[in-house]
Amino acid sequence: MTDTSWPFFEALHRALAEKLEIWCAANATDTHGDDIDAECRSLVRALGDAGFLKLCVGDGDKPPDVRSLAIARETLARYSGLADFTFAMQGLGSGAISLAGSARQKKTWLPKVASGEAIAAFALTEPECGSDAANLAMTARRDGSAWRLDGEKTYISNGGIADFYVTFARTGEGDGAKGLSAFIVPADTPGLNVVERIEVIAPHPLARLKFEGAHGDLIGEPGQGFAIAMQTLNLFRVTVGAAALGFARRALDEALGFASTRKLGAGTLVDNAVTQANLADMAVSVDASAALVYRAAWQQDVGDKDNRRAAAMAKLYATEAAQRVIDAAVQMHGGLGVTKGAKVEELYREVRALRIYEGASEVQRQIIARDLLKEHSLKDQIR
Repeated sequence: MTDTSWPFFEALHRALAEKLEIWCAANATDTHGDDIDAECRSLVRALGDAGFLKLCVGDGDKPPDVRSLAIARETLARYSGLADFTFAMQGLGSGAISLAGSARQKKTWLPKVASGEAIAAFALTEPECGSDAANLAMTARRDGSAWRLDGEKTYISNGGIADFYVTFARTGEGDGAKGLSAFIVPADTPGLNVVERIEVIAPHPLARLKFEGAHGDLIGEPGQGFAIAMQTLNLFRVTVGAAALGFARRALDEALGFASTRKLGAGTLVDNAVTQANLADMAVSVDASAALVYRAAWQQDVGDKDNRRAAAMAKLYATEAAQRVIDAAVQMHGGLGVTKGAKVEELYREVRALRIYEGASEVQRQIIARDLLKEHSLKDQIR
């Protein structure tokens, strides 16, 4: 459970952590059935009914509280990867509207996102464009007072079940990042089709979309799309680290429980010095991840400086550390660790994508290094 006694937290965060713990114990299951789409819809509704999705959309013109989002994702991920996924996508999918949408757009969509009535999606990635978002190929052209979108998006989470897609397209105000804009495209818009459902190692709704003259509702001004996309990703980047932290905490709990009961000679696995060393390393990684995640979340909520480096550090370290912690838990379980149905096997599949989406680890290293070099250069100029 999140240690909310740390100075990063306030009374509202402590109350949220307790409420989430109770809800997850009753509603977030370890196993999934055959119909992942139906389970995601059910989870969105349940999270909305419980009031947790209000955390994703902020309060009026105030952006979401990142510490609350991080606590929610850590707790949900510790219980169920799919529950964490459904919560996170409500935030990421509607984030551009929260940050840059008009009063009309906010009134139309955000209450539905918060209640679980509408499922959101964030459509940025394309078949030939992943991390290099500035060079996406989808186009949007004016058609009188409207905009028409043409192109493809792929690996879109909630693809096929979303009620609307926040979609990024090239409108041509300039080269690269300067020529992109953001749009809301309802799922029932003529010209928008789900052309392929994509299966990945940790099942969740994922699809390739095709836009053929589909109408989009412009968010902000033409040419602001890249900035809106980056602001949205930066807002939720810390929470990816929080989800990884939740997975790692669960893996450590599973490892402790298994090692304490697994017979080894005259004792148990936990009596072995190598096992104890591994558990110690796992615990250090978990606590270090928590410190980076909640420092970055606190800084994002109350700080008055650029938070990109802290967010990148949190996302990078927590996701990479979670991969190591979970791998160690699988190794400790032996054959059971790679047996389908074991919790550590599920965690092994769940955590892998976190090192890729919302900025791969390689991208986070670039963000950190460039910020360090910029700071170093400024110091040299002052001397």
